[in-house]
Amino acid sequence: MDSCCGPEDPHRYDAVFDERFSGAIARRYGRKGLRPAEQHIVDFLTGMGIEDASVLEVGGGVGEIQLELLKRGAARAVNLELSAGYERDAARLLGDAGLLSRVDRRLGVDLAEAPDDVEPADVVVLHRVVCCYPDYEKLLGAAAEHARRALVFSYPPANVFSRVFIRSMNALIGASNLSFRGYIHSPKAMLDVVRSRGLEPAYHWSGPLWRVVGAARL
Repeated sequence: MDSCCGPEDPHRYDAVFDERFSGAIARRYGRKGLRPAEQHIVDFLTGMGIEDASVLEVGGGVGEIQLELLKRGAARAVNLELSAGYERDAARLLGDAGLLSRVDRRLGVDLAEAPDDVEPADVVVLHRVVCCYPDYEKLLGAAAEHARRALVFSYPPANVFSRVFIRSMNALIGASNLSFRGYIHSPKAMLDVVRSRGLEPAYHWSGPLWRVVGAARL
């Protein structure tokens, strides 16, 4: 795992995932809907049965996955976010969908560092999150322990292309004196963490940029 800022830097995400970044994601979702990896996450959870379920999403950004799960029958959702840049677009999307009352967006709550501050949920989602966090074991372990029924997460493939991209991205970010870093964690090690918390991987999808794993409670 590459060296990086530690959890003690509370602003490392705000500087990268700002309102401009959020706006681009929200506009793309409004025009084209979910991207392939997001669609597979929603399909996996819908296939398991999402009716009346509670959803906990860690780092859900503008909340497009939550929106789609709520439209498909989920009862409510909690979003944990470490960057304030998404809040305006997330509120607009929820308002447009008439779902503001069914989502609790909590800013500044780090599940890995404060797991007792967050209630468990039927399903837990981490999309494009584990690769942004230095301690995958702590984050995935806390997420798995909060999942009553299922956990689904995505990560970039551990191949040469991804490693070169992450190193280049980190170099550019470091040159800007920002503390955020990206990571390529071991897929096997991440699956071992999930299994150690009583969840068994039951779904795998591989795309060119992302891998998706869905795991169910034994």
